[in-house]
Amino acid sequence: MTDPIQQQLIAARKNQILDSAAAVFAEKGFHPTTIRDIAKHAGIADGTIYNYFASKPALLLGIFERMRDRIMAEAAPPPADFDLRAFIRLFLFHPLMALKQDNFALFRVVVSEMLVNDELRALYYEQILQPALVIGEAFFQEHAGRTPEQTRLIIRAISGMILGLILEHTMGDPVLTDQWDQLPDVVTDLIINGLRGEAS
Repeated sequence: MTDPIQQQLIAARKNQILDSAAAVFAEKGFHPTTIRDIAKHAGIADGTIYNYFASKPALLLGIFERMRDRIMAEAAPPPADFDLRAFIRLFLFHPLMALKQDNFALFRVVVSEMLVNDELRALYYEQILQPALVIGEAFFQEHAGRTPEQTRLIIRAISGMILGLILEHTMGDPVLTDQWDQLPDVVTDLIINGLRGEAS
């Protein structure tokens, strides 16, 4: 039987390492960053990191998994009376707000690495994107009255809007920088009005 206090200490150390990895990756980029850089930022010996993570890609995957776990925890199954507008807003809200503060810089590093690293691209899809798409498809299918084929495309179009907005923000768009918090409501209204064919 594992000691609960020991489990808490292990989880705290992993989070400390992942926080440092995220900060250093965001500052220096994935390839220039060394395990020594991350260890120095965390205030630990280089070898300590290898007790928890086998490599730099494993650290990046750990960051992915932690992001996924946080998003999935916040995206608990909605109540029965949850309507389509509330669901779409929530589906947009979590990924858009998760990237606030310094996480935009980390996202830039993640995207640039995924473009050239097939393994990390597959892991990102499996660990982050696919679970969100599955949740979206299930709820949308039940509440939007669309065929499964339409539902799959609609959810991916919404997901693509999220990705596009994040990429546009990382390129320095001042409108998005100033009004980021308004996006979940603005985009939700755009989607709902488009789906229903109604003017606002």
